[in-house]
Amino acid sequence: MTSYRAYRSRQVDGKVTSQIESVDTPELADGDVLIATAWSGINYKDALAATGAGKIMKRFPLTVGIDAAGCVQASKDARFQPGDQVLVVGCGMGEEHDGGFAERVLVRGDWIVPVPQTISLRDAMAIGTAGFTAAMAVQRMEDNGLHPHMGPVAVNGATGGVGSLAISMLASRGYRVTAITGKRDSAAYLQQIGAADILFSSELNLSARPLEKAQWAGAVDNLGGDMLHWLCATMQPLGSIASIGLASSHKLNTTVMPFILRGVNLLGINSTYCPIPLREKVWQRLATDLRPQALAAIVQREVSLDELPQVFGEYLNRQVQGRTLVRIKG
Repeated sequence: MTSYRAYRSRQVDGKVTSQIESVDTPELADGDVLIATAWSGINYKDALAATGAGKIMKRFPLTVGIDAAGCVQASKDARFQPGDQVLVVGCGMGEEHDGGFAERVLVRGDWIVPVPQTISLRDAMAIGTAGFTAAMAVQRMEDNGLHPHMGPVAVNGATGGVGSLAISMLASRGYRVTAITGKRDSAAYLQQIGAADILFSSELNLSARPLEKAQWAGAVDNLGGDMLHWLCATMQPLGSIASIGLASSHKLNTTVMPFILRGVNLLGINSTYCPIPLREKVWQRLATDLRPQALAAIVQREVSLDELPQVFGEYLNRQVQGRTLVRIKG
């Protein structure tokens, strides 16, 4: 039986430790597909899992990484043949199932999306869960009536992976994007990737009033807490907020007034268990009208499996800008 290298987490006496290990290649059951991984990407959730800073993993030992892209090596799913270029984002990888920080990853065929012909394996992981989630946010807001002529769209957590990719996608669609950030030294970067305006979070009055001056046609919220309350209070009538993250707080203290007086839509975005038809539709849009035009600027660096431990602390300390790719092959 052949083996492969994987970045694995174990729990001993309640403490999570992670390192490179040699793993035996598993046997395939019906419906399984074995992927020879070429690229992955680091998400905040991966840093939480690998360091034990968050209770992400449901079992141990487990390979870290919620994303993977590569070529099919073996398949017991008739839809996929050896050599096919495929990707998997979310679907419980790195949480309940072995993830993408490995030279091989065994997945269920139902999790797989064929890589669109116009996207390379590297770019598929430059987009990754972060871009897929951002694209789902745009899709859901547009399904609820959002259009560029309606007014500006706010994106907070703007320098992170989801925020950066959301800005680039929205700008490429013709929206006027306002980036909300706490990082003053990132203004040039945010303008480079498509932000027309920048607001610094330290200058905002996040009051507890139920309604404020209506400003936004749409918003992508990565923070939760007081910032999400403020977005609800400042939305235009019939505006939509895509709620993606809780980097500031999981709590939301608001009133029903934005929803019943202005018809605001608060849309929850969960990319992990997205239905296959919607998953495929969103990836087709990522290959066409939602393809991030600033992808080269958003990808800030590449690391190898061996370099992973040096990177996770920066995610936990909110020091990361854009996307970091994990080079698995070559």
